[in-house]
Amino acid sequence: MEVVVLKVEDPSCFWIAVKECVPGLASETVYENLNAEMKQFYRSYRDADEIKRVEVEKGQVYVVFSEEFNCWCRALVESVQCRADGYQLGCFLVDYAKYCSVASENVRVLAGTFAKIPHRAKKCRLHCTKPLTLHIDYCENTAKIGPAKRWDSAAIQHFRKLLKEAAEVKATVQAVEDKVLEVFLFVTIKDEKICVNDDLVAKHFAHYKETVGTAESSPDDSDNEVFLNAECVPVEFVGPTFIARPKVPFGEEVSPHLEPGLAGCNSVLEKTFQGSRRVLKHNTVPVVNMVPGVPPREDKAVQTERLPQFLNSNYLQTHPVEDDQQSFKSVGKEKNFVFLSKKIEPSSVLETAPLFDGLKKELVWNKFSGPTFTQSYCWPPIAWGCDVVAISHQGNDPLLYIPPVLTLLQMESDYQALPNMSGPLALMLCPGWKKAQLVFDLLKTYRKGCRHLHPMLIILGQNKEAASQVEIQGCEVVVTTPYNLLRLLEHNTGFLCRLCHLVLDEIEVLFSETTEQVFTILDCYKKATAQAQGGLPHQIIAVGTQWNKHITPLIKEFMNDPYIVMTVIEEAAIFGNVQQVVQPCMNSNRIAELLKILDFTQRTLQKVLVFTDSVSEAEMIHKALKSNSVVSLKKHQDSKCNAKCVLERWRRMHSSGTPAVLVLTDDCLQSLGIRDATCVIHFSFPSPGVFGQRLQSMSDNFCTGIKDSAVDQEHTNAKSVILLTDNSSCHAPGILHYLKHAEAEIPEELDLTARVLESEENEKSSRPLCAYLKTFGICRNRTECPDRHQINLSLDMAQNITGEMIETPERVTILPLLILHATNYFGRIVKKQKDQYTVLAEEMNDYFKVSEHRISVNTVEKSMFYGLREGASCHRVQVVETPAKDEENINKVTIKYIDEGRTSQVNSDQLLHLPAKFQSLPPQAVEIVVCRVKPIDNEVEWNPKVTDHINHKIKGKLHHAKVVHTLGRTVWVDPMVGVTSLPTVKMWINEYNIRSEILSTGLGTDNPEHVRGIQKLCRQIAVLDHAQSLEHLPAKPEATAEEFGTSIQALLVRSTKEDTAGLEEAPSPQDTSIQENLAESCNSSVTLPSSKPSIISTTKEAEDSTVHQQKSCHPQIKWLQDKMTVTLKVQILRAADSKCEFSREKVAFSAYSEGKLYVADLELYQSVIAEKSSCVIKDTEAVILLVKEKKGVWCKLLKNKNVHVSLDFEHWEESEDEKPFTVGSAKLSYPPAGSEDWFESSEDSDTESDE
Repeated sequence: MEVVVLKVEDPSCFWIAVKECVPGLASETVYENLNAEMKQFYRSYRDADEIKRVEVEKGQVYVVFSEEFNCWCRALVESVQCRADGYQLGCFLVDYAKYCSVASENVRVLAGTFAKIPHRAKKCRLHCTKPLTLHIDYCENTAKIGPAKRWDSAAIQHFRKLLKEAAEVKATVQAVEDKVLEVFLFVTIKDEKICVNDDLVAKHFAHYKETVGTAESSPDDSDNEVFLNAECVPVEFVGPTFIARPKVPFGEEVSPHLEPGLAGCNSVLEKTFQGSRRVLKHNTVPVVNMVPGVPPREDKAVQTERLPQFLNSNYLQTHPVEDDQQSFKSVGKEKNFVFLSKKIEPSSVLETAPLFDGLKKELVWNKFSGPTFTQSYCWPPIAWGCDVVAISHQGNDPLLYIPPVLTLLQMESDYQALPNMSGPLALMLCPGWKKAQLVFDLLKTYRKGCRHLHPMLIILGQNKEAASQVEIQGCEVVVTTPYNLLRLLEHNTGFLCRLCHLVLDEIEVLFSETTEQVFTILDCYKKATAQAQGGLPHQIIAVGTQWNKHITPLIKEFMNDPYIVMTVIEEAAIFGNVQQVVQPCMNSNRIAELLKILDFTQRTLQKVLVFTDSVSEAEMIHKALKSNSVVSLKKHQDSKCNAKCVLERWRRMHSSGTPAVLVLTDDCLQSLGIRDATCVIHFSFPSPGVFGQRLQSMSDNFCTGIKDSAVDQEHTNAKSVILLTDNSSCHAPGILHYLKHAEAEIPEELDLTARVLESEENEKSSRPLCAYLKTFGICRNRTECPDRHQINLSLDMAQNITGEMIETPERVTILPLLILHATNYFGRIVKKQKDQYTVLAEEMNDYFKVSEHRISVNTVEKSMFYGLREGASCHRVQVVETPAKDEENINKVTIKYIDEGRTSQVNSDQLLHLPAKFQSLPPQAVEIVVCRVKPIDNEVEWNPKVTDHINHKIKGKLHHAKVVHTLGRTVWVDPMVGVTSLPTVKMWINEYNIRSEILSTGLGTDNPEHVRGIQKLCRQIAVLDHAQSLEHLPAKPEATAEEFGTSIQALLVRSTKEDTAGLEEAPSPQDTSIQENLAESCNSSVTLPSSKPSIISTTKEAEDSTVHQQKSCHPQIKWLQDKMTVTLKVQILRAADSKCEFSREKVAFSAYSEGKLYVADLELYQSVIAEKSSCVIKDTEAVILLVKEKKGVWCKLLKNKNVHVSLDFEHWEESEDEKPFTVGSAKLSYPPAGSEDWFESSEDSDTESDE
């Protein structure tokens, strides 16, 4: 019969319409009349409610108005999406084989008369014709042709070319399966008649494979597939190789039972859409042999026997490979769940993946083991140039998008219409510099098989000139972060003019930490694409591990009908709008709560599953439901009924309108395979792993479209109810984190945030203290961080820094020896007088110079101290790890240099016996943290550029620093200044300030919260010390919890205090703590801090014992200076009755604020001109301006230390370019260039470096 081909996807999926008049089939005239009648009918009833108001269901046929054909058409609804302006339907026009998108207002009910006529477009596939592809083994450098799951693009192109050039197309129907016609297709091109099936086989695009049921053969016959192997690439093959198939040639050889238009064909078509396979009589002849040696008429047994003889030639040999489907099953074990917004055929093996060959070769050479399950679904739509959102446990893997994006960039013809300007074709946006570096390294690895892409990593500091120095000429792929891109766009507004592919890596991190910046970039990209001319590709790819609420506006406003791929069931449930309900109840009251919930679900006819983790509970629930007249079924491992029986009964009861509740244990869920439940009740509290499996039982009811938050509740098709009881604490933290992530409503009385954090911290009690907390004062992700965030006295205070090491906290001499990163080092605190370690090192060197003293250790013990000789130097080391007996290199041990802080691996025979006299000095290595500076852009790690710069500048050099806190063997310093000693004039020169050096790179910024965070952390020491002391006191029954809490609050922080005037200007967190406490209680006692770390108590007993009781409060004062003046900023709100008296060496200030009297009586270090000094009262402060009697720089403000007075660091940097020197007779003081403090030097403080 003559046909018209309407649409072609590939040889296994195309649509035809019967052209000629065939008995039993509707002719073209019938469809022309149908269109006319539909047009008239739906015009006449345009506004009729009975045909317009319709609840659209996916999979049903309706009538829609097609803009393309300008008429009403019958259409199968394949997808429903909710948009801001209404619903948008993805439809397939069943009479035209066209896909289109239709607004909901253009949908009408299909009238019964119009529904009776069969669809004009009939889906077909070539009969017994299966695709072949070239499998390339890059490691062996060989190629083989073998069966494939999908058609090669070349095969599809050839198939379409034949149909396009054909003057006539005919088809003979051989069978019908699942509403698809299996046909032999014949085309006439330039008077030559060609069988399309044969032509594809002859050109090695396909092979014949008889489907089960078409021949009387064993199931193993389906494995008789042909593979061709060649020793080199490219490959040439001689002759077609295929199994003989039933053929219907033109002309006289055509079987009379299969001539066009006769009953044989009609009998098959009349059975169309019946769902069962029918095959016609086998009175056909085999294919005419095209290969010498194979006779034209042989039965199948002979052919099977002779075919390997032909293949076993010099040119060809058989080479069996693993079946595609089997390969995919093995990949599928990685994760067997996938949620798709649109159908995707996964690329399960690398050979058939939609990547160009050069990249495949690079992947194999780099031992790439994928594609993974997620990659198999993400690569195809990305390679097609479509917008993609992918959420997966592997969502932070850049190989999820790099290979298909590189493949797209190879198609140079797609980018010819781009403007001739500089700018990238692809932009990969990462959440931080570290991830950007990883992506950039991968691009450099895999670009070898690509054309010249010149990838570039752009990380800019805050220095304005950095953006102007970026050259992107010839660069086609850029990797950067949101903050860096915005800094670049400020300088180069045309940077995005050529951009076609925008990748958002770790989308949940980008949207949670840089929401505003990402949407600004998206707006810029949208404007750039709107200005682009020509049919340029534009694509947005977003990948991550978690769903984020901001992905919804990303999809709706910036993407074009994206493919959404989710392989994490919990995240798919959030996207699918599963309603999460938390129902608190007592453990003994769960049955009553369950009955209340079921009372509602029974009225709404929901498919309810009740999950529990034990057989006994399942039996108890089942009996309770039966006794309360609730229809229920049960399934657990002890049940007599098998899973299939229970499932059939449950579904049959629902089909008949009887809502039955299925009670089951978790171990039965997989055997039942339920996916269409509408409500899941967690009778037993789930673990995080089981929770996802339970949610998967509702996956068929996940919403597939993007919903507006205002109407989310209306579109909730699935519900998850958790019974949270007093026994649910085991797995509560993980589930509660997920519920908050899902924005579920948790009752206020169940706000267990503090309890959950406490539980998590208790589990981490043996872990080291969080490095981020120490370095920056805060850990931004405490729930994910594996380390501890609370003080553990047994660990943190096990080895304290001795008081002798920090004689004067306001100035210590530090020798950094190991640079961890820009603000964290290990080193030694060098004493001002004769350093004990210097003496010890000299003695050790002299001792081990004698060969008899170098005694090797026979048995190495963990935690023991030994000596180690490296060249001319000797070190004290401690063994921290010894190898296990089964390890290969049992002689290697891990050691720590206890006086330097570094670790290393050495041979055990290198360790020397260390005499006891060299072990008496405590370990000298301390951890040093520089305060008040952090990386820019909310980064959590320092850029290596900064670390390298600091490492080069400070390692092994003496520094002066002020200690603001100590904890165990960790010292926080602020500031830390590099110094040089001038012994001839007995003074120090301050060369640089480390904090200023970091800020000057543009990659660091101020961190005012750092010291406050450390102060808050160290407050726990006083609390813990007090709690431990209470354990040794007799119990007092009359003491209440409130009194205990009050006594704890009365404790202050263990910290380092200052009692000299050396560095009074540097801010101290202890000062802040004391100021806050004293400001709040004006009548409390004031005890000046000592120079040693101590715990200060302000109990009632301490108040009674103080010598002096202050009746007024002392305000907080910050000061700064220039050559002519000194400015004091008195922190006081809305001062009243203020007085300020000036004298030559004194300033007295007093004022009332909020009912309290504040007094400051300051004795100045040098003289001022009282007549020219002034005081101005502002709303939040009083500003006192002192005019210096002598022009110059003061090394300090006051003669005596005052804990309420500190240097104004925020404004000090404004005068850093002034670098005067001050020289005195007895003391020499040098204001450092770029320094934030002033160091006092004297003859007895000179210390030479012992490096």
